[in-house]
Amino acid sequence: MRIVAFVPIKMHSRRLENKMLLPLGGRPLWSHIFECLTKVQSEIEMDIYCYCSDNSIEEQLPNNIRFLQRPKTLDSDATKGMEIYTAFAATIPSDIYVLCHATSPFVRPESIVTGIKSVAKGTNDSAFSCSRIQTFCWFNGQPLNYSLDNIVQTQDIRPVYYETSAFFVFTNELLEKKRRIGCNPRIIETDRIESIDIDELNDYLLAQYIANSTDSKCVVSST
Repeated sequence: MRIVAFVPIKMHSRRLENKMLLPLGGRPLWSHIFECLTKVQSEIEMDIYCYCSDNSIEEQLPNNIRFLQRPKTLDSDATKGMEIYTAFAATIPSDIYVLCHATSPFVRPESIVTGIKSVAKGTNDSAFSCSRIQTFCWFNGQPLNYSLDNIVQTQDIRPVYYETSAFFVFTNELLEKKRRIGCNPRIIETDRIESIDIDELNDYLLAQYIANSTDSKCVVSST
C-alpha cells in the first residue's frame, strides 16, 4: 500500500501578500507543515511532496521532501481544490493520499497519524481535521444547535464541528469520485491552537503571537 502526502503551495496570495514566505517562529510559514510531515514519516512509511508552480522553493526543501512542479494555470484564484488534487494524483499514483495545507502551522503529527491509520486499516474511508464549537450557534437566521424556548447550559449544547482544512486523508478510489471525504470518515478533533488556519492578517498575527510566546515554543516545535 502506497501512501503519499502532498502540500499544494501557491506563492502569491490575494488576501495576505506573500503569505507563504511570512516568518513564523524564525522560519517561513510553509516550512512548518513539512517538519510535521517529516515526523509523521518517521512512524508511517510514505512519500512527501511539495506541489508548487514556483520551483524556487525546491532548493529550500528538506532532503526528504520531493518537489513536483504544478502548472501555473492551477494558481488561478478561480481554481477549485479538487482540480489541484486530481492533477497531482494524475502524476503521482497512490493508494492513500494525505492532503495537508501549509496555512495550518500548528497541526500535530499525532493527529495526522491517527487519520492515516484509520484509513489504512480500512476502519474509515477517509479522515479529516475539525474543530468543535460548543456554544449557541446560528445559521440562516435560525438557531442551529439549540431552541429559543429551551436555553440550556453551554456544556449541554450539541456541539457544531467545522473542517479546519489542516489535513484530509482519502483513498484513490474516493478521489476518483471527486471527493476527499467519504461516507464513513474519521473526524479528528483538533484543539484551538492546532486548528489555526492562516488566511488573513489577523490569523497571522494570532499565529505569530503564539509562536513568539514562551509557552508556545513546545507547540511550534511539535510541528
